[in-house]
Amino acid sequence: MNFRMIGRIISYILIVEAVFMLPGMLLCAIGGQSGSAYAFLITIGIILTAACMLWLLSRKAPKGFYSRDGLICVGFSWLIMSLFGALPFTISGEIPNYIDSVFEIASGFSTTGASILNDVEALSKGMLLWRSTSHWLGGMGVLVFLLALVPISGRNDGFTMHLLRAESPGPDVGKLVPRMKQTATILYGLYILLTVLDFIFLVIGKMPVFDAVCIAIGTAGTGGFGVLNSSIGGYSPYIQVVCTVFMFLFGVNFSCYYLLFRGKIKNVLKDEELRWYLSIAFFSIAAITVNLLLVDFYPTFGETLRHSAFQVGSLLSSTGFSTTDFDLWPAFSKALLFSLMFIGASAGSTGGGFKVGRTLLILKILRRNVRQVLYPNKVQAIRMNGTVVDETVLRNTNAYLCAYVMILLISFLMISVDGFSTTTNITAVVSCFNNMGPGLEGIGPTLNYSGYSAFSKIVLIFDMLAGRLEIFPILVLFSRSAWKRR
Repeated sequence: MNFRMIGRIISYILIVEAVFMLPGMLLCAIGGQSGSAYAFLITIGIILTAACMLWLLSRKAPKGFYSRDGLICVGFSWLIMSLFGALPFTISGEIPNYIDSVFEIASGFSTTGASILNDVEALSKGMLLWRSTSHWLGGMGVLVFLLALVPISGRNDGFTMHLLRAESPGPDVGKLVPRMKQTATILYGLYILLTVLDFIFLVIGKMPVFDAVCIAIGTAGTGGFGVLNSSIGGYSPYIQVVCTVFMFLFGVNFSCYYLLFRGKIKNVLKDEELRWYLSIAFFSIAAITVNLLLVDFYPTFGETLRHSAFQVGSLLSSTGFSTTDFDLWPAFSKALLFSLMFIGASAGSTGGGFKVGRTLLILKILRRNVRQVLYPNKVQAIRMNGTVVDETVLRNTNAYLCAYVMILLISFLMISVDGFSTTTNITAVVSCFNNMGPGLEGIGPTLNYSGYSAFSKIVLIFDMLAGRLEIFPILVLFSRSAWKRR
């Protein structure tokens, strides 16, 4: 185990976290919220002190870095980011309870958007900006950000691949270009470009600049923290449509945008995961629209279509914004939205969930198993986009499914001690583990997670981080074998 190299990487991550707190601190200082500005300043001091100590202890780190090191490094990094990132809320007194503060910021970094706040608008603008900034950092991944900017590993691309594999969402991570640093730079370049475009369209719709910044970076990270208690419901139909479009865009595999940039339109059109993603979206929008029209839930077809498309985009991309209380919708519409929570966005996007690509692989594995029962002597390879999928990827997908189901069940049992309804508890676990945000009944789009006990919040914090990091980087932290010497 290369502890010194892990310590060096974590020191860089802490510095990045401190830097991204500065805008929130300045906003509080300018706005006259001296207590909140002071809380940021104290936190930044604590973080930089910890970062310096780690850097000094890891100056002579050996070069060997393996897959196990990458998993542990990513798992520890996100846990430490959450523990330090919660300090401004608690020190300022804006969220006095530390567990609540960790829940809020872990929800931010994991791009879940689940909140314990009864009145979001009571927070200072600096704290609101920090919440939304955590979405943007967590969306693409802070380690990907580091790989794009900081020469942590020199020329050791194997080093960077272990980190990228551990942090990036999806059943498999590949390189867009030969060097991993270039890949990370391209990913963040596309990420920034789409974020800026979203911001511009929101400002054109006369959204206040501060709101536009928070909503744009929250949409980019598919997070869901709003700056109003009504989420996106208080804005104009134009702004709601803009948010809908960009939620869908950020749920697409970013390699598709790179291929478009390279002019390889045919490759994008042939992408199976993209076709399934769009098909699921269109089917869900159409089905919910028809269901709502049949019960005359909204007065016009246009309003019905707008709310249907928004909520499908919000939950399929795992963003978690809302324009209406969909907990009041008919049972079929709620059931369909609940199903979308499981599926989630595309692999290689900023969205959460099981992922469309992984769902497609599971269906193909199931089909192959059925065929093997009928034709046991026939060799049947599984292909994705015309390329044979490596059996290691298929085994990992099956293992992920097992871990996914087990964590859902255990978490559901653990938080059920609080006495909430079965629907509330199961949607809370599914929502947090798939990084969605809102659920049904007691944690519906107009409610929050404040009623849960400290124990249940810790369980849900684990679910949020495990879901964002594809389970294994968090699970290895609890594995004895991971800490044994080679």
